[in-house]
Amino acid sequence: MAETQAPWTQPMPEAQFAQMRDILAAPSPIGLEGAMTYGVLKPYFESVARPGWHVHQFTGHAGIVLDSHPGETDRFTVMVVGHADKIRMQVRSIGDDGKIWINSDSFMPTTLIGHEVAIFSENPDAPGDYRRIEGGTVEAVGAIHFADQAVRSGEKGIKKEQLYVELQIHGENKKQQVENLGVRPGDSILLNRPIRHGFSPDTFYGAYLDNGLGCFVTAEAARLTAEAGAPEKVRTLFAIASYEEIGRMGSRVLAGELKPDALIAVDVNHDYAAAPGIGDRKPNPLKMSEGFTLSVGSIASEQLNAVIESEARAHDIPMQRDVCGADTGTDGMAGVLGAVDCAATSIGMPIRNMHTISESGHTGDVLAATHGVAKAIQALDRRDDGNGKLRREFRNNHPRLDRAEPLQHQGGEKPKDESE
Repeated sequence: MAETQAPWTQPMPEAQFAQMRDILAAPSPIGLEGAMTYGVLKPYFESVARPGWHVHQFTGHAGIVLDSHPGETDRFTVMVVGHADKIRMQVRSIGDDGKIWINSDSFMPTTLIGHEVAIFSENPDAPGDYRRIEGGTVEAVGAIHFADQAVRSGEKGIKKEQLYVELQIHGENKKQQVENLGVRPGDSILLNRPIRHGFSPDTFYGAYLDNGLGCFVTAEAARLTAEAGAPEKVRTLFAIASYEEIGRMGSRVLAGELKPDALIAVDVNHDYAAAPGIGDRKPNPLKMSEGFTLSVGSIASEQLNAVIESEARAHDIPMQRDVCGADTGTDGMAGVLGAVDCAATSIGMPIRNMHTISESGHTGDVLAATHGVAKAIQALDRRDDGNGKLRREFRNNHPRLDRAEPLQHQGGEKPKDESE
């Protein structure tokens, strides 16, 4: 494929960026993912689906799955899964002075100070109905003048127990003013920062790239697959899971319900090359702007990885290998955790500042992941014959290291660049 034809080498079209922003902006804290799944993604799935495709819905959670061949369990089945749940803060208690004391969940407390948030208050008179309260910020010491000297100098940090939301409450009965808003312990709080274009070309930043990006890639892969007229033989499940941030709970339910033969998780990854202070750990230097990442580790299927890597090479889609060890850290573990026999792997996009209000990424990596997933699905569909061939191939062709060929020293000459 000529570079001029490769979407991952071009700026993301503004309409596509707006779709990505809408997905990431949907308020979908853990346990309340419906704003993203039902509010944004379900209508999008329905708009790109081919005739006969079906969107599955579930009872215990707000996950959804776009199914290319509903009910056809005899087909080789591929599940692509992103997770809609966002890490959230929650109201812990309300002080007499109107402070709303909160927990920090999976955020570092120091990264939260001064940032705007939205509180989602459940109506106590109508359980299940929610109101949105904006204008609050996360605080801890109020002002540097009131902080201990060690905190002021940076020798000590902010403790999670110090965090509260400031709603600028004043006057009489401050606690009652907050309670009259219906704010109660357990209410969800989200950072109020939609993504926007970054300073450097093709970059963007904001909150909750983890894991609206994986959901966006899953949705766009569904669109590309449908537009390509595939899949004809392979059943494909484009899944949006819940509960990933508390242990990959939602995806294991989806895998248990639908029993895929192969599972590809799509999630964010780290730009290790730009991460400060970790050089002595010698991580593989994954880099933002250099393509999607592919997990290599204990549970990552080498057969499935071979399909993805081969297609990436064939179409000049940039890809980086990610050493994940015993756990991908993503919904790629869904099959193992759900006791489902499936080949699995995880695709990622290197981002910076994960679990902060200023996560940043590169649109080229997002588009590379999108096309990498779509091309892999099309390749699997081409390899199947509709009579169980693909299942047999995966079962009978596990890599055999006892058959590895001896390799001699290859010298120090660099491989010639084919483009030269």
